[in-house]
Amino acid sequence: MLFEPRSGRLAAWGNALLAGLVSPDEAAMSIVDEDAVHRVAGLPGEDGPVGLTLALGRLRALGVTGLRVALPVPGHPLGLSGPPEFNARALEAEEAVVAVGASLGLVPEVSEAGPPGDVHVEVMWHCLPVREAPPADVPSLGEAERELAEGMREATVVLTRLDVAASGPAAEAALSAYRARAEAGQEALAPGYPARAVRVLALAQRVALLVSLAYERGHGGAVAASEMAARAEALRPVERVARRALVAAYNAAVEERERG
Repeated sequence: MLFEPRSGRLAAWGNALLAGLVSPDEAAMSIVDEDAVHRVAGLPGEDGPVGLTLALGRLRALGVTGLRVALPVPGHPLGLSGPPEFNARALEAEEAVVAVGASLGLVPEVSEAGPPGDVHVEVMWHCLPVREAPPADVPSLGEAERELAEGMREATVVLTRLDVAASGPAAEAALSAYRARAEAGQEALAPGYPARAVRVLALAQRVALLVSLAYERGHGGAVAASEMAARAEALRPVERVARRALVAAYNAAVEERERG
């Protein structure tokens, strides 16, 4: 499961830029984060791929007033509204950004380059037409927070029952990285987001981390395919709650602005 989707960073800092709360360069640097470079292909009015700063400016010129996140998986098109071509690309990437104010969406294609030990990540965002329709299954922030409270309890029960509590070297490393990021004061969301969204995002990320660790340990230690299938079936409802909450948190700035 995507713990910190690139579409989330693009939407959060893109929304801050569109609201006039950060500069284009600050937004672009925050979106790229630890990747080497981000570029955008297929933008109307551009002949080829362009840099992220120029792309954000172009989106604003095209009438984009906000950015929403989609985190779909097979059987759960969370945040999508069509058409089929865009949905298929988003499902393959398991994430996408959908513009508000223009019928456009962005899907990331991630690639690695460089020799062993010096690998860097490059991201190409593909801009595609989207259908103007309500996104699928996106909860409100309040609904997501209530679901998360139950989701944390359910995750604890499931992980205990499956005997995959977050322990061991891989789990400890992931948890340490999570704590270090929080302690370093790195912004979970961009300026302009309500405090409730920050709280929901942090909890959703923790649930997503626990689910990812359970999958990792389960697939590594399970002997039979039936055991892996049972593990996935048990974790699926918890994962769904976490993804819905991530989408609600990243979309909160747009939702709040639309409410006036």
